[in-house]
Amino acid sequence: MTDTSARGTSLATRPVTPRQLDWLRAELADWTSQGIISDEQATRISTRVSSRYPAEQHTRTSIGRVFLYLGAGFVGVGLIWLVAANLDQLSPVTRFAAIAALWLAFLVGGEVLAARRASAPLVGAVRLLAALGAGAVVFQAAQSLQVPAYEPRLVGLWAAGALVHAYLTRAYMPFAVGVVTGVAWWFMQPMWDSQDGLSVVVLMGAASVLAAALAVLHDRWIDAFAWTWRTVAGGMALLAMFVAAVPDIGGDGITWSGWLLGALGVAAAAAVAAALTRPGTRILEPLGAAVVLVAATLLGLWTTGTDTSDIDAGDWAHAAVSVLAYVVLAVALVALGTVRDHPPLTWMAMVGLVVFTTFQSFAVFAPIVTGAWLFVVLGTVFLGTGFLFDRARRELASALDSDPATGSASPKGTDR
Repeated sequence: MTDTSARGTSLATRPVTPRQLDWLRAELADWTSQGIISDEQATRISTRVSSRYPAEQHTRTSIGRVFLYLGAGFVGVGLIWLVAANLDQLSPVTRFAAIAALWLAFLVGGEVLAARRASAPLVGAVRLLAALGAGAVVFQAAQSLQVPAYEPRLVGLWAAGALVHAYLTRAYMPFAVGVVTGVAWWFMQPMWDSQDGLSVVVLMGAASVLAAALAVLHDRWIDAFAWTWRTVAGGMALLAMFVAAVPDIGGDGITWSGWLLGALGVAAAAAVAAALTRPGTRILEPLGAAVVLVAATLLGLWTTGTDTSDIDAGDWAHAAVSVLAYVVLAVALVALGTVRDHPPLTWMAMVGLVVFTTFQSFAVFAPIVTGAWLFVVLGTVFLGTGFLFDRARRELASALDSDPATGSASPKGTDR
């Protein structure tokens, strides 16, 4: 697949999934056989389809690409480690100048290589170095200004810098660094003021809403970025429902802070922006994430008995509702993964359901159904769930074969 930076200069082409391309060619052959179009017209259309809608290639990652990215990652982490080690041999100004010079060299070098159309793995590795080097610059500057290295704001600044770099160059590696550090900051900053389980649930739900809205906003603009935001949205939704189902996770209530309210406000604003700029069925994604946020919060507020040796009706009801809510969420993600041609969503939903069911079984039902019978019951649940999931997925995929226009690109081979 072509580099995301190249897409900006090739607006006439749009990669499509092989399933979409096969369907289009089948329809073209059917129109020709029915006399709707002539053979000459069919040939012209086929030529235009091949040139304008290239099929996405599911290429394997080369060993060279792996080593380049690993090398860039180790060097970038090493730079941050050097900052953390204080480099007492040099003055603060000299340390900052050295780190900043390396970061600028990587930043400019990556764009020069991209302009000269160097190999995608090499460009991606240098851009990864620049994104990691930005973190080293931030932490070195903070050290020089006597700011504690564990301040969440430093991670936030690092994430902001990496994302600015990514969006200006449409480069995936800085974007990946920005997303990872941004997600870390999203939780670190509010939890700096107060630590409670329900706050974690709310933050995960709000992150799912924000990421889902960003995925919708990025669709057909920067496909690789949309793919990543959609993956983050699904993961955060599953984690929010998982944590909310832990018995008495919200027993202490929630401590509201400016950062937590700000996170909810940003998520709501992104969802509204997606609704206004991307009307249609895609708005169901942030709307569904919002439903998960509300459901997870209410489930977290549901307190039960603290005596795990005495399972009462409230514990059974809490476990049943938790499992039902998680199954509904998993099914919705499987459907979304099939519609958007996004396999990670499907796999995350299935693995998450297995882990969640196992956790609930041992946390709630183990005192009642013990020993071998617990595994028999658990295995039966897995067999039934797997059968239903596979059947639903196959039927949905079969239905989509007649209307594949809802495909979504994935970032395979992405980014220099």
